[in-house]
Amino acid sequence: MSGTEAGTDGTPGALAGQTVVLVGGSAGMGLETARQVRANGGEVVLTARNAERLVRAADELKPLGTAVFDARDTERLERFIGELPGRVDHVMVTAGSPSYTPLDELDLTEAGQDFGGRIAMMLAVARASRDRVRAGGTLLFVGGTGGRRPAPGMAVTGALTAALPALTANLALEVAPVRVNLIAAGFVDTPLSAALLGDELEARREQLRRTLPIGRVVGPADVAALALHIMLNGALTGATYDIDGGQQLVAH
Repeated sequence: MSGTEAGTDGTPGALAGQTVVLVGGSAGMGLETARQVRANGGEVVLTARNAERLVRAADELKPLGTAVFDARDTERLERFIGELPGRVDHVMVTAGSPSYTPLDELDLTEAGQDFGGRIAMMLAVARASRDRVRAGGTLLFVGGTGGRRPAPGMAVTGALTAALPALTANLALEVAPVRVNLIAAGFVDTPLSAALLGDELEARREQLRRTLPIGRVVGPADVAALALHIMLNGALTGATYDIDGGQQLVAH
């Protein structure tokens, strides 16, 4: 699973000979990124918590391998990466979900696990990847932008929103010449968003169509296109890339 130096044009076949590991690759942004990797000639390895979704994704994408586990289990995550049969070119982690719990309802143990678990996940991937990702390859994590605007219920998510760019920059120095970058997404129309919003989903979509400068809702394909650009452009490391359709520029 070794790769070659990539071009930066994003044309079909630009990832030929390269392998991308998608942690959280059975749905949403991870699945769409896997689709675009395959469309651009690359191979994929997929992991997910949900075995049924992973089987469906594997039937579609014909990955080199799959694994079912919870990425919050950092020992299992490190072991999985360490046991990859050869070097890979990129590892992308989309696993995890935001916390929107008001302070009065917050379970402090769960809050600590939410915050510390996300940090530990990134540290585990970085530590395990040093001997598995080729020089110039990418560790790519997905965070968010919503926590930049304080609001009730956003304490944990806001803290993570501030912490992840700093962690990304530091890891980029520690694991160089492997590159490390962060995608900070606003609302993305994924199954996770649907599960979080329930009956309010369509109203949220309509609000975003009316208010976002781009005039439409950001989808998984938008995030996947950004992910591929970061993988292909070997000059990018230690940075955070916002993708929210201008959501930060307008009132919620």
